[in-house]
Amino acid sequence: MVPSLDWFIYAFVRKEAVVSSQIEGTQATLIDLLTFEAAQDGGAANADVEEICNYLDALAYARGQVAEPTGLPLSMRLLNETHRRLMKGVRGAAKQPGEVRRTQNWIGGTRPGNAAYVPPPPHVLGDVLSAFETYIHAEDDLPPLVRAGLLHVQFETIHPYLDGNGRIGRLLVTLLLEHWKLLNKPLLYLSLFFKRHRDKYYQRLNAVRVDGDWEGWLDYFLDGVATIADEAVSSARELFGLVAEDRSQVLEHAGTSIAAVRLFELLPRHPIVSVGYVMRQIHTSKPTAGRAVKALQEAGVLVEITGKRRDRWWAYQSYLDRLRVGTEASP
Repeated sequence: MVPSLDWFIYAFVRKEAVVSSQIEGTQATLIDLLTFEAAQDGGAANADVEEICNYLDALAYARGQVAEPTGLPLSMRLLNETHRRLMKGVRGAAKQPGEVRRTQNWIGGTRPGNAAYVPPPPHVLGDVLSAFETYIHAEDDLPPLVRAGLLHVQFETIHPYLDGNGRIGRLLVTLLLEHWKLLNKPLLYLSLFFKRHRDKYYQRLNAVRVDGDWEGWLDYFLDGVATIADEAVSSARELFGLVAEDRSQVLEHAGTSIAAVRLFELLPRHPIVSVGYVMRQIHTSKPTAGRAVKALQEAGVLVEITGKRRDRWWAYQSYLDRLRVGTEASP
């Protein structure tokens, strides 16, 4: 349906990374991430943006392994290596990145005795994770989407790591959809649905653990799949329609140059730019880059977002306004 899948995936992967991290308390937004990526000045990211960058690295690594014939299969070994990348140098970096926990953990409360949920103790993790891994590759008559929902619950219930379980569990769904050939690109992400309905998400997980209510969970999970799939289609149509309309506007603008057109074609993947960034991306001089930015600003595509006379940044604002829906930081 879409003429350029690469930049659509680029945007949606980043949106997922932001939202999945926000569920765990990260306060960085999609704009924070895109601004950091555009800066390319060698400076360190703040802790929240670094967590999101780690998520992107972890997802890229895991997808690469699953797609590569000689890569690691979808297994606990792969999830451990993905977890190691997710937790590198950020909060939780001291909590055994890449390793299954050797101590008891719990969710809510101050100790297991008053916790909302206590996962399996360390000495049984070998058996339960082996069963989990076996089911990934088992023959089963259930539809793959249902199996993905079951495996997500089982992973979150086992809670094999001291930190980062939620993000790995959500990433697992994406990997399963590709592993089972339901999708050949990462176009479906459920974190936005889980974020919107966070209380119900935890209620449905707990109902499986306490009452064995798998059906209630699957109803919620499949509703999320249907909702997010429909929204992805709508977003694709809206974004590509917007880009096509703006492209015509740019081409009709009297001040448009070849450099301005080249810059416009980069904007869906790089919707926040500076003159320096444009120079690097289209390999041109500062005056030419400045004129390209000015032409797109005059054409109504770029909006200056700093209000400063120097070190200014511009955004493809109408595109970002549509893309960032749902990625605002939680209170």
